[in-house]
Amino acid sequence: AGEDAIDPYQAPLYAWLRRAVAGAVEHRRTVIAMTFGALLLAGAGMTLVQQQFFPTASRPELMVELRMQEGASFEATQTEARKLEKILADDPDARYFTSYTGAGAARFYLSLSPELPNPGYSQFVVMTDGIEQRERLRTRLIERFAGDVDFPAARVRVTRLEFGPPTGHPVQFRVIGPDAMEVRRIAEQVRAAVADNPMLRDLQLDWNEMVRTVRLKIDYDKARLAGLTPADVSGAVQTIFSGSPVTQMREREELIDVVVRAPANERRRLEDIGSIALNTPGGPVPLTQIAQLSYELEEPVLWRRNRAMSLTVRADVVDGIQGPYAMAELRPALRPIIDGLPPGYRIEEGGPIEESAKSNQALFAVFPAMFLVMLTLLMIQLQHFGRLAMVFVTAPLGLIGVVPALLVFNAPFGFVALLGVIALGGMIMRNSLILVDQIEQDIAAGQPPVQAIIDATVRRARPVVLTAAAAVLAMIPLTHSVFWGPMAMSIMGGLIVATILTLLFVPALYAAGSGVSRSAAGSRADLALRAGTA
Repeated sequence: AGEDAIDPYQAPLYAWLRRAVAGAVEHRRTVIAMTFGALLLAGAGMTLVQQQFFPTASRPELMVELRMQEGASFEATQTEARKLEKILADDPDARYFTSYTGAGAARFYLSLSPELPNPGYSQFVVMTDGIEQRERLRTRLIERFAGDVDFPAARVRVTRLEFGPPTGHPVQFRVIGPDAMEVRRIAEQVRAAVADNPMLRDLQLDWNEMVRTVRLKIDYDKARLAGLTPADVSGAVQTIFSGSPVTQMREREELIDVVVRAPANERRRLEDIGSIALNTPGGPVPLTQIAQLSYELEEPVLWRRNRAMSLTVRADVVDGIQGPYAMAELRPALRPIIDGLPPGYRIEEGGPIEESAKSNQALFAVFPAMFLVMLTLLMIQLQHFGRLAMVFVTAPLGLIGVVPALLVFNAPFGFVALLGVIALGGMIMRNSLILVDQIEQDIAAGQPPVQAIIDATVRRARPVVLTAAAAVLAMIPLTHSVFWGPMAMSIMGGLIVATILTLLFVPALYAAGSGVSRSAAGSRADLALRAGTA
């Protein structure tokens, strides 16, 4: 009865696989060379894949920022905010919204970075009914604000919430140095060098533009003759314009300051500053007799990083472009500026590309331990350095499928996709380990090496393909996820290609590593072909 049983490995599909494996073993050097060539080509193709740190969130909220020029009053900001409130109230895709003037919204979402208090800043949290409505509203608002017609005195930015750590603008170049004026000069050069790039929107400096100020320079000799100290002069000016508390009144449990200051019509006129009367022992003296007034420009805000002046040239990107990709395209334009920087000054890249480098550095720090554990487990299973290297070298073969999958679906390669590629390497090594172990068992059973390579590959093809197919099919629902989509596409594309390569590359590599001569391989391949067609 056993002799009459049908051998399942004589089916047409297995016969075709047997011929393909025999051909790979016969032309092993060609197969190995083509595989490594495809791997190098995939590595080069990775430069065409857009890089990403974390994708945008799938939440329906839309963030709208309205930023006035530095020094703008709270009342002026409120006036512009009311105009924006009317626009949002009339939009059908905006269910409701909440506005915050003078500061940003509370941190209702972990990746939201709160804005520092600023009377010239207003932020809106707009709720929509879903992602489709959110994107429609975002497109309309960006197109409307691009013309600077409705808000000529303000800069309006429309953003989505993001997964992962807050990174701010997707394109950031930090100019760092000791002198504020020199830092601004270099930053202006950087902004001019990238201003015409079509990938960028709303190019700006985080210090904002310089603002006009009235500087008071006291003549100390004249002040001493009048019986005044610098503190007396500054206190009088502050009392006139900002006010000084003179007493307090209690209202229940609250203490309220009573502030003395000049009437509004007097403290709002800059031309009246010089006529401020200062009380001296000899009587009132005009401010202009002991001080000089000058109108100058100064920095509205100074940011420091590690105690050095830091000015960031930042911008948004157009839809379909990732920040790291845009920054990579801008590097050649900045190279002449970087080469000509004075000593003590440098330009650093910030934003998503910097945060991605930090996360990758933390991830790669555990790689040595991970490799050690993997090598130990493989050595326990294989107990041979040659076979261990043979299985380990198949780990990166998934890139041959990952890169085309990301390019075809225009998916970015980010932190989540990197985790998928790492997991993919483990899946590929598992399939190679199954195949190599079966070959070793067949050789130990007395089969000739080449025949064992071909038969073991044919017999193990079904479990290898089925496990790969199960993983690929399980990834299909995740392809529609904003967060997990790039990882799913990486695993699907890499596993499909790597499974095919496992059935062809591993037999060729094993035959090359086992030292089977080409003539012996050819005779065994002929036997395999005849057995498959019998």
